[in-house]
Amino acid sequence: MSFRPTAELAGGRNVRWRALEGDGLEHLTLRTDANGFRAEAALIGEREGRRFGATYRIDCDPDFMVRAFEITTTDGRGLAMTRRDGAWHDSARGHLPAFDGCIDIDLSATPFTNTLPIRRCSWQPGQQRRIAMLFVPFDSFEPFVTEQVYTCLAPRLFRFETADGSFTAELPVDEDGLVMDYPSLFQRL
Repeated sequence: MSFRPTAELAGGRNVRWRALEGDGLEHLTLRTDANGFRAEAALIGEREGRRFGATYRIDCDPDFMVRAFEITTTDGRGLAMTRRDGAWHDSARGHLPAFDGCIDIDLSATPFTNTLPIRRCSWQPGQQRRIAMLFVPFDSFEPFVTEQVYTCLAPRLFRFETADGSFTAELPVDEDGLVMDYPSLFQRL
């Protein structure tokens, strides 16, 4: 199975999703250069009665391995981390050994981060991978490690599961590996 080459995103690509749980909208821009790509997005929404606004930036190498990310909310909260030599760091605490082994990140308020392991890995239908993720919930910005399971069901169709089986979703993706529909959570516009 193959996706469109990353180089074909050189002119940039804009994608939007709407939240299906509460109100919300995300506008994402992808840009590439010789060093990889950058995803930048703005999100607005409301969850559990709380309104929020946030931006995020994710920098990856050409193979979709995350090098750095930053999240900032309109109320001044934020988190920035970098990955160097397989280890995660932040400016306040330095090396964060709890996240060693995590290549991919999962930002809770966006379907975009599902693209990272989908594009980073080579897939055949029926193939399954268990992946340690650096998960960032948008309510607290306190990251933690979670295991997720991705299964390639067919070309451009993946099943996402939490390792404990408490959540499962089938994710159709486009020619760039971007989620089209995330049942009960997000829908592409």
